[in-house]
Amino acid sequence: MTHNLLQHKKSALILGTALTVLSFGSALAQEKKQETVQLKEIIVTAGRTPIEEGKTGRAVTVITGKQLEQNQVRYVADALRMVPGFAVSRSGSKGGMTNIRVRGAESNHLLVMVDGVEMNAASGDAFDFGALQAADIERIEILRGPQSAFWGSNALAGVVNIITKGGKRDGFKISGTTEGGSQNSWLGGVLLQGGAENYDMALGASYRRTKGFNISNVGDEKDGDENLTLNGKVNVDLTDTAKLDATLRYVKNRTDLDNMTSLKPLDSLGLEGKTNELLGSVGLTWTALDDALTQKLRFSGSDRKYEYIAPDYPAENKGSRYKASYQATYAFDTPSFADAHHKITGGIEWQQERFRQVPVTFPVYDETQFEKHKRSMYSFIGEYNGEFADQFYVNLGLRHDVNKDFDDATTFSLSGAWAIPDTNARLHSSVGTGVTNPTFYEQFGFIPSSFVGNSSLKPEKSLGWDIGLEYAFFDGLVVTDVTYFNQDLRDEIVSIYNPDFTSTVKNLDGKSRRHGVELAATLNLFHGFTAGGSYTYTSSKGADDLDAVRRPRHSGSVNMAYTFYEDRARLFGEAIFNGKMEDVAFISGASSRVNLGSYTVVNIGGSYKFTDKLEGFARIENLFDKKYQEVYGYNTPGRGAFAGLKASF
Repeated sequence: MTHNLLQHKKSALILGTALTVLSFGSALAQEKKQETVQLKEIIVTAGRTPIEEGKTGRAVTVITGKQLEQNQVRYVADALRMVPGFAVSRSGSKGGMTNIRVRGAESNHLLVMVDGVEMNAASGDAFDFGALQAADIERIEILRGPQSAFWGSNALAGVVNIITKGGKRDGFKISGTTEGGSQNSWLGGVLLQGGAENYDMALGASYRRTKGFNISNVGDEKDGDENLTLNGKVNVDLTDTAKLDATLRYVKNRTDLDNMTSLKPLDSLGLEGKTNELLGSVGLTWTALDDALTQKLRFSGSDRKYEYIAPDYPAENKGSRYKASYQATYAFDTPSFADAHHKITGGIEWQQERFRQVPVTFPVYDETQFEKHKRSMYSFIGEYNGEFADQFYVNLGLRHDVNKDFDDATTFSLSGAWAIPDTNARLHSSVGTGVTNPTFYEQFGFIPSSFVGNSSLKPEKSLGWDIGLEYAFFDGLVVTDVTYFNQDLRDEIVSIYNPDFTSTVKNLDGKSRRHGVELAATLNLFHGFTAGGSYTYTSSKGADDLDAVRRPRHSGSVNMAYTFYEDRARLFGEAIFNGKMEDVAFISGASSRVNLGSYTVVNIGGSYKFTDKLEGFARIENLFDKKYQEVYGYNTPGRGAFAGLKASF
C-alpha cells in the first residue's frame, strides 16, 4: 500500500510540475503578449507523400536536430524517452541491447528508418536502438498507431524515421564536436556540408567509446561499448524537373556482454557482441504536367552481420534486405467544390530478405537452421490526400502484400483532422490495421539454443484507432494535446515449451488489448524560457489477461530550458519518470514474473557560445544517482558528468 502511495505521489509530482509550468507560462504570456509566427514542419513519413504538420490526423511527434544538440542527446533512444507512448528498455550500459515498445505493443512492432531506408534487421527481430547515435540528425519523425498501409510489416504500432543533415548549396561548411566524461567516455564527430548550384552533399562521422560499468551485481568487470557511424547523402539536379539522390550509412559497433543466468547477468570476461551494418539507397524524382505529376523510383539495400563472441559457444548470423519501389502522385484542385486540393498516389514495391545463421559448435536441433533462407514480397499501394475549405484534412491509405511463404495481407489507414474555425483547436483522429511478419528465427529456429522454428506461422495482425484534441493558448505560446488510443493484436506469436526441453512458437488464439491516454504540452515564451511535459497511461494485457512486461502503466517527462545573455548562454533540465512494471526472470529453466520499481531520473546541463563559431557545453546525467532497473538483473548507469566543445568553420 505504501509503495503504491509513493508511486502515485511521484506521478502527481510530474503532473503538478507540468501544470505549474503551464500556469507560470500563462502569467508571463498575459504580461507580455506578442504576435508569433510558427512554421509548420513538413512530415515526410505521415504517408507516401509529404504533408504539412497539422494537416494529418495521425499522432505525430517531431524532434529537431537543434533540440538534440541543445539537450546534448547522444543516443536516439534517450530522445525517445521523452515521447508520449514510448517505453525504453536498455540492458545495462549505453550501447547495450535497447528495445522500445510503443503504446504497449511488442518491440518488433516498431519500424525504424534512416532517410527512408529500413533499419530493422533482416532477421525480422526487434530493432536494437543501442548502436543508434544521435549525431548529424536533422529531425526525427515519430508516428504512433498502425502504419502498415504505408510502410508494410513491422509498422504495426508505429514508425520512427530519422532524417540526417543534408548539404548546402553554393558553399562549404565543416563542424566538429568532441566530448569526454564519466566511465572513461569519449566522443568525436565531424560533419562536412557543401555543394554548388546544382548539387549538395553531406558527409558525417561519429565515434563514441566508453569503458562503461559492471552491468552485473557480481564481479568488477566493466562492460563498455565502442561505436563508429559514418553517414553520407547527396542530391543532384539533373534537369529542372529531374532530381537524383543517394544515401550511404555504415555502423560498426562492439559491446561487452554478460551471461544471463537464472537470476541475473553473470560477470563474464571475453564475452561481447559485434555488429557491422551497411545500408544505402538511390532515388530518382521527376515531375511533369507543370509539377502536377510527381514520379519516384527508389532502390535501397542493407547488409548486416552480427557476431556473438564467447569462449565456449560463439554464434554468428548474416542478413540482407533489398527493396525497389515506384510511385506516381497526381495533384489537382477543385475550386468550385469546397475549395479542395487533392493528391492521388499509386505505387508498387518489391522486397527480398535473406538470412543465414553460421554453423557453430553447439548441439543442433534442426539442420535447416544453418541453411540460407530467402523470402520475397510484392506490395501494391494506394493513397489519397484531401484538403477541404482550408480546415478539413483527410488521408486514406490501402496496401496489399503478396507473400510467398505465409498469408497475404491487406491493410488500410484512414485519418482526418479538423482545424475548428475561429478557435485554436484542432481535432485529429486515425484508424488503421497493421501486420508484422514472422521473423526468420520464429520460422527456422535460433542458434545457439534449443529453440526450434515453426514454418507454418501466420503474420500478426492488429486494428488500432485514436482520437485527440490539440489546443493552443495565448497566441500559440502554450500548446497542449490529449489523445486516447486503442489497439488490439491478433494471431500473436508466443513461445511454448516442450517436455523434451526444446521450445518453439505458435500463433495464439484470442486478442491482446492495449489502450491508454497520451498528454503533451509545450511552452515557448519570449523571456527565453521554454518547457514541455508529457504523461502516458498505458494498459497492455495479453490474451491471458496478464500485464505485458516492460511496459509501465504510468510514465512521463518534464523538461525546461532558459536562454539568456543575448542567446549566448543556455541552461536546461529534464526529469523522466517510469512507473513500476513487470518483467520476466528465468529461474531453474522456467520463466517467472518479477516486479521492477518505479524511478525518476533527472539530467541537467548548459552551454555557452564563446564566439559564433565556438561553443562549450557540459551536463550531468542521473543527477541524484538513482539506482533502478530497466531490464531485470541489469544495472544502470549512476551519476555521470560530461563536457566538450563544438566548433564550425
